[in-house]
Amino acid sequence: MRHAQSVRPQFGVPDSDERPLRADGLVAASELVPRLVSFAPVAVLSSPQLRAVQTVAPTAQALGLQVITWPELREWRSGLVPSADYVAQYEHSWANPGSAHGDGESLDELTARASKALARMAEEYPDATVLVGSHGMFVSRALMATGHHADMEFIRVMPMPAIYEITSSRVAGE
Repeated sequence: MRHAQSVRPQFGVPDSDERPLRADGLVAASELVPRLVSFAPVAVLSSPQLRAVQTVAPTAQALGLQVITWPELREWRSGLVPSADYVAQYEHSWANPGSAHGDGESLDELTARASKALARMAEEYPDATVLVGSHGMFVSRALMATGHHADMEFIRVMPMPAIYEITSSRVAGE
C-alpha cells in the first residue's frame, strides 16, 4: 500500500527519510485498521521511511505484529531535489525510464528492485498474506513488474493512502 498523507517535502532540500504523516494521515492510517486486518496478514513489512512505517503501524499493533523494515521497499531514489518543476522532471523519467538523475536510480532500476522485493516476499512468506507499506513510485513500479499498467497519470491520481493487492501463485517446479 501507498502511505497516507504525509508532510510535503521542502523545495530545494533533499527529502528526508524522517518525513512524517500529517495529522489527517495518522487518522487515515488508524481508520484503515479494520479493512487491513480483514486480509489476515501474517507479517507487516515497510519501507524504512517514517511515513510508510506510520501508515502500517496501527494495523501491525492491532494484529500483535512488529513492523519489519526492508530497505528495498523504500521510495524511488530519484537523485532529484524537491522543486517547483518536479512534475516535468518526473515526466521526463517516465518517458525515459532507463535514465537516471545524478547518482539516483532510474525507473527501470526501481522496477527491478520492486520485482526482487516481491520475489523475496513470495519466498519468505509462501501462501501467506503480507501487508506492505511503501510509496507511490515504488507501488506503481511493483504493479508494472507484475504486468499491470501504470504511468505518470496513474501516479498523479493515486490516492494517499492507496491499497493494491498483488497475488502470486507458486507452480510446482518453478
